[in-house]
Amino acid sequence: MSDAPVFHIDLESFWHDPFPALAEMRASAPICFVPELNATLLTKRDDIHTCEKNVAVFSSEQPGGLMNVLMGHNMLRKDGESHRKERFVYYPAISPNKVKAWWAEVFSEITLNALATLKPQGAANFVPTFATEVSGEALKAMTGLIDATYVDIDRWSQAMIDGIVNYSGKPEPEARCNAATAEIDAAIDERLPFVTKNPDMSLLSVMLESGMPEEQVRANIKLTISGGQNEPRDAIAGGIFALLTNPAQLELVQAGKVTWLDIFEEFCRWCPPVCMVPRRIAKAHEYSGVTFEPGERAFLMIGSANHDEDYFDDPTTFDATRDHTASLTFGAGPHFCAGAAASRSLVGDYALPLVFDHLDSLALDSNAPEVRFGGWGFRGPLSLPVTWSAA
Repeated sequence: MSDAPVFHIDLESFWHDPFPALAEMRASAPICFVPELNATLLTKRDDIHTCEKNVAVFSSEQPGGLMNVLMGHNMLRKDGESHRKERFVYYPAISPNKVKAWWAEVFSEITLNALATLKPQGAANFVPTFATEVSGEALKAMTGLIDATYVDIDRWSQAMIDGIVNYSGKPEPEARCNAATAEIDAAIDERLPFVTKNPDMSLLSVMLESGMPEEQVRANIKLTISGGQNEPRDAIAGGIFALLTNPAQLELVQAGKVTWLDIFEEFCRWCPPVCMVPRRIAKAHEYSGVTFEPGERAFLMIGSANHDEDYFDDPTTFDATRDHTASLTFGAGPHFCAGAAASRSLVGDYALPLVFDHLDSLALDSNAPEVRFGGWGFRGPLSLPVTWSAA
């Protein structure tokens, strides 16, 4: 392990709210070894921005890592030319231009359909309903697995997430992850004959048309589902919560003084759906007075970077008027999130503005328990009971 200062955490408290401990780390030991996670954590924005780009040391390649073992060797766990080649095929299908030209209309239709179903009800828990449906239906369209349900997509995503952060080796999360990946393979098998004969804009079709080996196609579809579902889902539900609990911010966006994209960016700074990016130390390296050893695990704490007091005043306050340019929500360097444009469009252009446009008197359900968030690797609201005028 590295010779970084040791910092102990309470795992349960860290899962419920990692930000107080991360603030302590930034102040006293910005690079520290956490025995409870068996990893060295980098918590300052500039350190993460620098080290994430140094893929020769802070490598995404993790041959024995849980993601490779459980989901297949996807492009997220590759560096250099092998990563570039797969990204070159994958990215154009969901680039900013393609999102505007193709996916934006799909996102609008998906969001409006979900709202039309919900509106007469007058109340719902928006995590398993609106947020999950909009994110899942969008992901079905983009991956090409249109015969699945959005509930399937969400369940598969959560099972894979639980599996790849199962650092303690518990058998139950691994079993659920294996079951989910088997179901995804079956869903791909079902769609392969159709997309082979009828190419379309889905990632499944685009990757197959490029000649990418089927094993890599399958691994990248699983990657897309694992991260592409929970992140927009949690940004949708979390963004709604942030506005309902900060009415002055809602007034600003409704008055046109900030944009809906500003709301999205601030939520993802305030509570990043992805709070941690794992890396493997590929070779001995010294950085900022810390010596890293080959093979050890380093966690780049994006959630901490987005609260770094050197860049963000009063970081625990939700404020859409602030400058977000230093945020590392989507990462940095060659592994900058390929789905960033799609996420910004789905959440910032459609899900958030349309829900407030179409549901009058939207409010937190005063009779429901307090909304709680959870997670330190992936983070979002656990529930969001809301009410509105059904008239």
